[in-house]
Amino acid sequence: MAVTAWEVVIGCEIHVQLATQSKIFSGAATAFGAAPNTQACAVDLGLPGVLPVLNGEAVRLAVKFGLAIDAHIEPHAVFARKNYFYPDLPKGYQISQLERPIVGAGHVDILLEEGVRKRIGITRAHLEEDAGKSLHEDFHGMTGIDLNRAGTPLLEIVSEPDLRSAAEAAAYMRKIHQLVRYLGISDGNMQEGSFRCDANVSVRPLGQAELGTRAEIKNINSFRFVEQAVNYEVERQIALLESGGRVVQETRLYDPDRGETRSMRSKEEANDYRYFPDPDLLPLAIDANFIEAVRATLPELPEARCQRFIQELGLLEYDANTLTASRPLADYFEAVCAAAKCDAKLCANWVMGTLSAALNRDAISVESSPVSAEALAELLRRIADHTISGKIAKQVFDLMWQGEGRADAIIADRGLQQITDNSALEAMIATTIDAYPQQRDEYRAGKEKLFGFFVGQVMKQTKGQANPALVNEILTIKLKG
Repeated sequence: MAVTAWEVVIGCEIHVQLATQSKIFSGAATAFGAAPNTQACAVDLGLPGVLPVLNGEAVRLAVKFGLAIDAHIEPHAVFARKNYFYPDLPKGYQISQLERPIVGAGHVDILLEEGVRKRIGITRAHLEEDAGKSLHEDFHGMTGIDLNRAGTPLLEIVSEPDLRSAAEAAAYMRKIHQLVRYLGISDGNMQEGSFRCDANVSVRPLGQAELGTRAEIKNINSFRFVEQAVNYEVERQIALLESGGRVVQETRLYDPDRGETRSMRSKEEANDYRYFPDPDLLPLAIDANFIEAVRATLPELPEARCQRFIQELGLLEYDANTLTASRPLADYFEAVCAAAKCDAKLCANWVMGTLSAALNRDAISVESSPVSAEALAELLRRIADHTISGKIAKQVFDLMWQGEGRADAIIADRGLQQITDNSALEAMIATTIDAYPQQRDEYRAGKEKLFGFFVGQVMKQTKGQANPALVNEILTIKLKG
């Protein structure tokens, strides 16, 4: 096949575990980490005679997502049985939705390189129950079944095939992850299986309208892995087509240790599952009053918050995007700004810089920060009123992080206030200049780079406590003689 250029086409199906206390059709708990099969009741086990009862909170969370992506909310959503046999599916079918899903067509915008935004269509988002889990380790050639996850409420979010690269797929996955966490509908914990992505990947000759044959890569649970998996799959399909082969529609798994995808099974179509309406569940009636009640609970969404930070606080777009990447970080930043009552850019620099570096170093979330927003604001006020310099402030922050107390107490106890007395600084600077006559003469002869040398010597002499602006001002005068 003589093709000079290929176009990549990707669609994603993201499975989001909804943040309910109980399962979607039973009262069993959904907490992570319980001993196998201790959170599976008669409904989850598919015992004869049991009936599913829909969890109203799962419905509310699904509608909340639909409103956030500007989607149609189906007034009469229908549940269906998706029939297939697998050991961890005790009923022999999964309750899901095919026709008339709870959330219809919507969209999200993703941010690409150089600030370019791209709109990605979302075909649908439907409610369904999760299956159990097959355990292959430590069973000596046998498989164990843990049904704790069986019946866990999922929202499956299906995108249009609008993604054109692995980087776009990762950006889309990040966007959905950010959104569900902002909305509070899921914790998005990928290590615990709360957020998983299936990527449908195909390639076609550039300019061709017809889609190529797709392969589905199942259960990708990290942003890095989705990019690696898609890139590998694209290269595999192109190499296959260019060598005269053909792509087979199949389900594949990504092996992060080998950095490759491998075949799992042939890809099923909807008719393979023999969908039919679940006779135990009536159509779900969602009226306008319910939708408006849910709408009233929507938080300020990331894009709106980002624009507000730019317009009202004067932040750069990059800074605003970084600070609104997660709701807890944005909340923390706003709390710092409100308490500090100083330049928002100073607050942003400290939250994105010193604070975030400490959080990353110690692998903790901003919610668990040992330095509260109010405590950081107190420190920033001391920078703004010139009580301490930025350099000293970092020392104070480290002591606060270690639990040594609040900024004002640390500054007072350790005598860290800036030296702002002109006469005292003039005397120190005069002594410093006289101590380095050769450098002084070279500076006056035109070697202006030595100015930084003298600044360093003064700051060293004052242990960093001299006011930098005053030091520069007095040095400029003194060095000119």
